[in-house]
Amino acid sequence: MSDIPPLVRALLDPQAYPHPPGKVELIQTQISYVFIADEFVYKIKKPDNFGFLDYSTLDKRLALCVKEVELNQRLCRNIYLGIVPVTKEDGRIVMDGIGEILEYAVMMRCLPPERMMDALLPPNRVTLNMLAELAGVLVDFHARAATGEQINEMGSPEIIAYTIEDTFNPARLHVGELISSEAYHRITDYERRFLDNNRSLFLKRIADGRIRDCHGDLHANHVCFGDEIYIYDCIEFSDRLRFIDVAAEIAFLAMDLDRFGRRDLSKFFVDIYVEKSGDTGLLELLDFYKIYRAGVRYMVNCQQYDDPLITPDRKEAIVAAARQYAELAESYVSGT
Repeated sequence: MSDIPPLVRALLDPQAYPHPPGKVELIQTQISYVFIADEFVYKIKKPDNFGFLDYSTLDKRLALCVKEVELNQRLCRNIYLGIVPVTKEDGRIVMDGIGEILEYAVMMRCLPPERMMDALLPPNRVTLNMLAELAGVLVDFHARAATGEQINEMGSPEIIAYTIEDTFNPARLHVGELISSEAYHRITDYERRFLDNNRSLFLKRIADGRIRDCHGDLHANHVCFGDEIYIYDCIEFSDRLRFIDVAAEIAFLAMDLDRFGRRDLSKFFVDIYVEKSGDTGLLELLDFYKIYRAGVRYMVNCQQYDDPLITPDRKEAIVAAARQYAELAESYVSGT
């Protein structure tokens, strides 16, 4: 753990918490440190500027912590509890103390890991009734989600084209390594052609009120079937990536269900959402947005692949995942 900052290492001590847990588990993501302390979870943003998000100052991290809690309470009530300071008291770093503030953490209740959608899919424990209930939650959420002129701007063909290019351009660095040149060009050419040939379709989505302040990162890892359905960890750091067509939201989870080899569940989920929402126009955009969403996940794996600190075993898993997303994107281009 030599690469872990002293503040993070200090928070691995159960005595650093106001109600000391039996143990503290650390999960490190590209952008955060997550501490699981019995029934509570504390998430600290890494003090970096990643380009697509900026956590470089304490004030920026605090503002985005506040935004994260507010946005996630829309679909995860009673789970996101608030913001707590990380302080220094008598030479000790503690969570939720009263001394000098060194950092801020988002505090959450711990969701049951065995009830996460990505844990339930491999043993075939996600039922049609569960998906129908999830679709209903999302229909209601999208109907209530904010819209308006500023949000609608993000649904314009020009902004969507920028977002697509911003997603796929980094993949060029790994052409021939994680994706073949032929596949890369087939995928990106398809997305560009679809946008060019269907401008009126995207403009109609705006006119129909389908651009909303969505979750923005709806894949199986972020859905929990607990005592109710919890959809957590929405995008707080970029309005552009959250102000999207509801079709892009639904396509994300549909793509992820395809990734798990459950195209039957994917089709059922989409069909139920369309039936409950009346949004038949979504189907015309589904493959376009599935390709984009597979590209997003491919890009995330590329970023992880470039991390010099990852272990060989982890790197091998990242390579496999990146190639799987690339193959999935290409399957939507070819219609297979």
